[in-house]
Amino acid sequence: MSGGASLGLRSSGSYGSLLQQQLGGCHSSPSPAPSASPPLAARKPAKMSLGGAGGGGGPRVFARICKLAGRRQRMLLLLLVAVAVAFCFLFSSLVSKDEDASPGVETMLVFSDHVRSFVNPVWTSSGRPVAQRDSLTVNGLNTASQMEKQSDSSRKQVQSPMRRFPPAVVLNHHPCENFSLSPPPIDRKRTGPRPCPVCYLPVEQALALRPAQLSASPVLQSLNYISEANLVSEESNGGSLFGGYPSLEERDKSYDIKDLTTVHCGFVRGKIPGLNTGFDIDEADRSEMQQCERTVVASAIFGNYDILQQPENISDFSKDTVCFFMFLDEETEAALKNSTTIDHTKRIGLWRVVVVRNLPYSDARRNGKVPKLLLHRLFPNVRYSIWIDGKLKLVRDPYQVLERFLWRKNVSFAVSRHYRRFDVFEEAEANKAGGKYDNASIDYQIEFYKSEGLTHYSSAKLPITSDVPEGCVIIREHIPITNLFTCLWFNEVDRFTSRDQLSFSTVRDKIRSRVNWTADMFLDCERRDFVVQSYHRELLEQRQATLRSRPPLRPPMVQIQPRKMLPDNAAKEPGKASSAKKLPGKRTRDKKSSSKRAHQTKVIGGKEAIQL
Repeated sequence: MSGGASLGLRSSGSYGSLLQQQLGGCHSSPSPAPSASPPLAARKPAKMSLGGAGGGGGPRVFARICKLAGRRQRMLLLLLVAVAVAFCFLFSSLVSKDEDASPGVETMLVFSDHVRSFVNPVWTSSGRPVAQRDSLTVNGLNTASQMEKQSDSSRKQVQSPMRRFPPAVVLNHHPCENFSLSPPPIDRKRTGPRPCPVCYLPVEQALALRPAQLSASPVLQSLNYISEANLVSEESNGGSLFGGYPSLEERDKSYDIKDLTTVHCGFVRGKIPGLNTGFDIDEADRSEMQQCERTVVASAIFGNYDILQQPENISDFSKDTVCFFMFLDEETEAALKNSTTIDHTKRIGLWRVVVVRNLPYSDARRNGKVPKLLLHRLFPNVRYSIWIDGKLKLVRDPYQVLERFLWRKNVSFAVSRHYRRFDVFEEAEANKAGGKYDNASIDYQIEFYKSEGLTHYSSAKLPITSDVPEGCVIIREHIPITNLFTCLWFNEVDRFTSRDQLSFSTVRDKIRSRVNWTADMFLDCERRDFVVQSYHRELLEQRQATLRSRPPLRPPMVQIQPRKMLPDNAAKEPGKASSAKKLPGKRTRDKKSSSKRAHQTKVIGGKEAIQL
């Protein structure tokens, strides 16, 4: 039949002949034709035939395989080869670390970053900074030409391999939603404030739950700061030269919150904080502070008042993406150099040390309020900040803290409330009793606030849970309304006493009465879970001196009861004789068993005498 021949070798218009042309002479074996059919002429091999005479051993083997295998097997073979080539190319792009790659390779590296971020959304692939969402092209990839458009300053900021943040996600059910806050465990040795259990997410999950956009700032959209180079001293208004001596009229006007607001916020004598403004910082330090983005953990030690504490349990991702800054004065720097080595990068462990000169106040505690409340002025490009006092040690990852106290609650400012006191009047009396500040200044501040309407705390202020913060930790997002709050809080500290617990509620309530915003206050036992508190250096040295001055404790005296003498007839009464017990003598080193000395007992006059 003629159909048999057509099945053996398809016509030139079929896909079978196209496959043969692609294979270059890889023919299928023709089926035996019936005798009635004339024999078909053999087709000439193609010039580029793999099985040609000029081919090597490899092409001949491939041609033999194609000759023996059917069409379906050859198609599967080609598909496997194509998949293997694609896999090798993708794998080479994943492991490639050549910084001088060509534009095509650069595009594939960015693509591999997206692939790896899908598999493990925390880490980047080759340490390369990938494009942010707003810089993606229509296809979702960033080409080499677009990467080259980045500014040189941004390239200098990436000194070490940079890690990419995972995409933000929204969960319908939070993993910690069923967690119930339990009281601190009972400990008879610790009767004071203690930490309580807190539900934290792993760092990877916490990063994925970060907000994609900044929180909304109610009413206030732009905040400007007053600067005056030739400032005239007006001490009658209260305050300091560093704060600008704002009058009471200017103080009241600062609470008139509008879309654009201008207020006093320290650093009044210059437009660049730290440059001839008081609280002066070297240019190299200011440059590195400006390069810090996203998140900063900050602390300060002035007057050598505290012992520097190193953060613990910090993830590698946070070490690469979070800035840790410690502000010192020259006195503290000199003391640290005697016990600690500060390397050429000005680092002590995780802390990047910044030495401050020309301090604005003679009181070390008041100087510490500058970085504590004005971090947004020192770090203009930071989105989140965590402030901890110099006496504290951070023992949780910063992203876990931000997720727990800001992102989970959808708030922009969080501070712990005092563990015992909730009323400002009680806090003022406790400050006077503890000698925290002179009594006259504390009384003046409280009387001034009373004239403005300050009242005792009561349940009528709910949902506000306290008027007294434990201000050693501040967790905040840098948006205009929180920046305004800390500016006005600092102005109160500058005008009155340095005890910021006394002025917190006044500033908060004044802002709250004008816009829909308030500061969130969490439990103090929750704060004690992520920071460990130690004594100030002065108190610690006093305790150590007290322990050294005490006389050494004498070992306890052991009274040995005298052995009771038995009567002469005790040996004749077996019931009583067996009840008598011998007191053990003084314990000495055992003799070697090789001496084999026997214990001989003699009875003399009804008493036992032991001979060794």
